[in-house]
Amino acid sequence: MMASDKVVFDKPKVELHVHLDGAIRVQTILDVAKRRGIKLPADTVEEMTQIIILQEPSTLTNFLEKFAAYMHVIAGDREAIKRIAYEFVEDKAKEGVIYVELRYSPHFLANANVDPLPWNQSEGNVTPDDVVRLVNEGLMEGEKAFRIKARSILCCMRHMPRWSKDVVELCKKYRSDGVVAIDLAGDESLNCEANPEHKKAYEEAIRCGIHRTVHAGEVGPASVVREAVDVLKAERIGHGYSTVEDQALYRTLLDNNMHFEMCPVSSKLTGACDPDFTKHPIITFMKDKANYSLNTDDPLIFNSTLHMDYSTVHKHMGFTEEEFKRLNICSAQSCFLPEEEKKELLQSLREAYGMIQDTAF
Repeated sequence: MMASDKVVFDKPKVELHVHLDGAIRVQTILDVAKRRGIKLPADTVEEMTQIIILQEPSTLTNFLEKFAAYMHVIAGDREAIKRIAYEFVEDKAKEGVIYVELRYSPHFLANANVDPLPWNQSEGNVTPDDVVRLVNEGLMEGEKAFRIKARSILCCMRHMPRWSKDVVELCKKYRSDGVVAIDLAGDESLNCEANPEHKKAYEEAIRCGIHRTVHAGEVGPASVVREAVDVLKAERIGHGYSTVEDQALYRTLLDNNMHFEMCPVSSKLTGACDPDFTKHPIITFMKDKANYSLNTDDPLIFNSTLHMDYSTVHKHMGFTEEEFKRLNICSAQSCFLPEEEKKELLQSLREAYGMIQDTAF
């Protein structure tokens, strides 16, 4: 374990913003490539890790290009898709996570019924629907094996509006089988405003009572956050760092108890925030007792763990054990579980934290 992985909070945690395709084990990528006869630029975990990870603060666009180094290995392979979901649950259990919501684009893991085919693949027989089913199977088996709860969020992609109708339909189809929400992800620096197809998908999600989160204010301006809230009716904001640049919006969202899914290590490496952690916007959120969570985002590409995010804010931003407890309670209250399951999750956390049960919830 690296020094920055030091465990500063060894109690149960909730994680709400982590991408399945950004949390794959490097060994698994090598194993699947070997089985499928796919040539990779390296054949050891150490060398492949160096190719995949972002070493220094960069840009969101450069970060997103990293997926091309390995996604073609996993996409379109049923066994691999189920395996990465199962291993994801195992990895989160080891980090002390008791409830996790992972997110992914079903289209990016498919090789059929997708236009255009991602990662220069040949046409195959794994559809986005198959991907969701396989991920659900992997998660359920992982839940049983490692005794934590895992649910998923399906992502629309800003640069692929034609996929969004499929995404909301898959959310509807699998809503009682592990899928709890819809998301809009991708490079907001290139696609600031949501396309009409995304808006239509979110209107359908609202109509059907599907929960909604949106990546906004990561590298884009506060106006992207405003659109996420006012137009797409987001219940949570992925990242949201630039919200503080619009004080009226920030105050309104604080008053409305909007939840922000924050990823400190990620925000430094994608260039979303000042690389000096002591100037990070999350400090403002913490001081204002905002409703937010701490998350890894893409631990494979950042070569990070959830412990690293916790130790980073502890070391550089003055976070205390009390604040860690508070933000995990906030995370549980803002998660997309049904009310009864949410109450059970909150009860588990409060017992683990030695807090008196709040009967008002």
